[in-house]
Amino acid sequence: MSRRVLFEPEASAELEEAAIWYEAQRSGLGRAFLTAVDRAIEHIAAWPDARLSVPGVPASLSVRQFPVSRFPYRIAYLVTSQELRVLAVAHARRRPGYWRSRTEPR
Repeated sequence: MSRRVLFEPEASAELEEAAIWYEAQRSGLGRAFLTAVDRAIEHIAAWPDARLSVPGVPASLSVRQFPVSRFPYRIAYLVTSQELRVLAVAHARRRPGYWRSRTEPR
């Protein structure tokens, strides 16, 4: 069974902001970033439980992270029986865990 993947609004904004920044650095790099994120999302959708749980998040929540190939970003996501909620598209070296408040139910 394939779960649907939903991006939290903040995660969508982070994705867009990062893609714009990379594109400003070099033409085509923003597109490469988006492609790498798409591949990561495909992997997450296929094997949502393959990654370890994120430290500092309540054990009752199934929150995991997946690295974005070629870029210093991680996708933080919450696994539920119905869906995968992308909580953040977070830079791996800046403000670790800033997105943890997004694990609260909406």
